[in-house]
This record gives sequence, C-alpha cells and structure tokens, in this order.
Amino acid sequence: MSEFIPFNRICRGSEELEAVQKVMEEGSWHGDGPVGKRVETLLCQWLGARHCFLTTSCTHALEMAMIVLEIGPGDEVIMPGFTFVSTANAVCMRGGTPVFAEIRDDDLNLDPDDVARRITPATRAVIPVHYAGVSADFDGLHRVIKEQEKGNGTKIAIVEDAAQALGARWNDRFLGTVGDIGCFSFHDTKNITCGEGGAFVTGDEELAVRAERVREKGTNRSAFLRGEVDKYTWVGPGSSYIPSEILSAVLEAQLQKKEAIQQARESVWNTYRRVLEPAADRGWIFLPQVPAYARPNYHIFYFRVQRVRDRNPLLKALKNAGIDATFHYVPLHNSPWARSALGDVPALPGTERLADSLIRLPLWPGLSDRIEEVAERVHKVLIRYFDSPG
Repeated sequence: MSEFIPFNRICRGSEELEAVQKVMEEGSWHGDGPVGKRVETLLCQWLGARHCFLTTSCTHALEMAMIVLEIGPGDEVIMPGFTFVSTANAVCMRGGTPVFAEIRDDDLNLDPDDVARRITPATRAVIPVHYAGVSADFDGLHRVIKEQEKGNGTKIAIVEDAAQALGARWNDRFLGTVGDIGCFSFHDTKNITCGEGGAFVTGDEELAVRAERVREKGTNRSAFLRGEVDKYTWVGPGSSYIPSEILSAVLEAQLQKKEAIQQARESVWNTYRRVLEPAADRGWIFLPQVPAYARPNYHIFYFRVQRVRDRNPLLKALKNAGIDATFHYVPLHNSPWARSALGDVPALPGTERLADSLIRLPLWPGLSDRIEEVAERVHKVLIRYFDSPG
C-alpha cells in the first residue's frame, strides 16, 4: 500500500516553538507588542509596502478594507464568483452588494472583460482574487476602471484579496501592493502561517490612518501610544483585529525561512507540471497557465479535466491511490445565501464549468523530497482512468 499523501502539511520546526516560548516567558502576550511590530516591519521591507497592519485573519483584513473605504448600502463591489465566502461577506456586512463576475479559463482569475460588463455608477471597488498565487490581470482591470472613472467621476478602489499570494508578483511589484489595499492570509493552509492570521497593507496615507483606528476598536489608541494625543477615545467604527504576540512570534519564525519554503514549493509545482504534461498532450487534462506578467508563489497546483463528468470519479481514484486531492470553491453566486439575500444573481456559466472541472493536488514543502514518486502516482491514476476500456 502506497503512503497516504495529505493535501497539506505545515512546514514547522524548532524555531516556532522557541519563538513562542520566548514570548511566553517574557510575559507580554497581548497584541501590537514588539514582536508584532517587528513582523509588520519585515513585511513592509519584503513587499515594499508603506503601511502594514497585522490582523487576526484575511477575513478581518477584508472587513477592515470595506470599513475604511466606507462601503455601505447602495454601493457595489465587483469580485469573482469563484472565491472564498470572506470576500463577499466583508461587503455584505457593511450593507454593500457583492457583484459576481466571471473568471478566465487560463488562470482562473477575474476576467476584466466581464468586469466591464458589470461595472455601473454604483461600483465603489473591485476585488481581484489572485488565485493559486498567480496575479490577476492588472492592465486589463486598470483599463476598465479608468474608463468608468472618466465617465462617472467617482473613484473605484482596487482591494487585492491576496490571501493566497504572499510573495507573488505582478511584473516586479509584489501582489498586495499594486492596488489601493492588499489583504493577506496566514492560515495554516497558506505558504507562510501562524495558524490563523492576516495582514492589511496600503500605500495610501489616509487609508492607513483609518485602518489603524479601525483595528484599534475604533479608537486613536495608537496615536496616544506614540504621544500624538494626551488621551485616547472612540473616534469611529472599528473592532478588535489585532493578533496576539504568540501568533506574531510564530509568524516571525516562519518569515525567516520564507526563501526555503518558496523554493521547496516551486520544486513540487514544477515537478507536477513536467510529469503531467503527457496527460495534457493527450487531451485528458488542462494544466495551469501562468501569464507573462505573473511571478507566482506556487501556492496551489491544480489541473482541470476536459469533461466535467470525469472530475468526481478521478477524485475518488486519486484518494484510492493515497493522494488526498480535492476540489475547491463552490461558486458564490450559486450559494443559498446569494440567492436569498441578493435576489436575481446572474448566472456565470464559465465559472461553473471551471469550478466543476478543477482538481487540486497536495502541495507542501516537505513533499519536495518525494515529489517524483507522488507525481508519477498521479500520472498512473490518469492513465488507468482514461486508457481503460469503455
């Protein structure tokens, strides 16, 4: 019996344990302490970001983004239908309306042409989701947004859902720093993790001031701690979005080995692609495409089957071979909540077809020393399935 290969396994070592132990012994466990500040500085230096605020999740970073942009009733925010619920929930919680758009066949990212069809005078923001750590088409999105702004006179913000994209780039710019706001995840399924965590980054000074207040429960406490005011008080809406020093310590240890993590993931991704190329050549599957402007972080390796009806039987065959392969999002426009709360949500046939044909394969750093065998096992499953009589 072949060894079972789980879909994900956290890359961890003694460094994380030592970092947590040090924080616990020093006694400062609350958030926004010296470790958290160091991590924010590390992220700013790495990404070339002007402002970074650690959060308790990417969900909370997205919620912060909608608050600081003052999204409210009557405002529309365009996003792909193929995304996690947090992208849409952040808009709904402020009374705004998520508008779902199609994704592209080649990289499963937001389709600028479909954004152009769905943009209206009520559009306040667009949220591209950098699927699998591959950049969305910013040239296309900028073109569409500028045309609408020119005709309407109202600024449309770009909020990057970069939950999967830490360390990936659009040309030479790190994702999360291209738009007005970037939101990252450090969930334990992500390349760099602290179990649960996130970050909000921006290069806009006014948005940074608002974000700092929102993250501090709607107070100007941070300004007070810097000596800029003599006392702090409630100055606007907010919540408690600051992670503890314990989580920040784990994140700091993870960031110290980001290059090794990236190299190992790249090795796994490239091996899958090389070994499965013959299956694509025979027309059984589609392999992921990376546009020329994208520099991925190798967060996900997926393939798509030509025929939707083959997806679920193949998932079962892979699991029987000890490969913990899985599908991904159920498109949000088809969800019970969208249908009940948003009324007549337009169909997205392209998104539905792509989502129903997708298979994700295990990808984690420790897999790099046995990826040849794992990839060959996947290939053999494909051969048995597609070459079998009938």
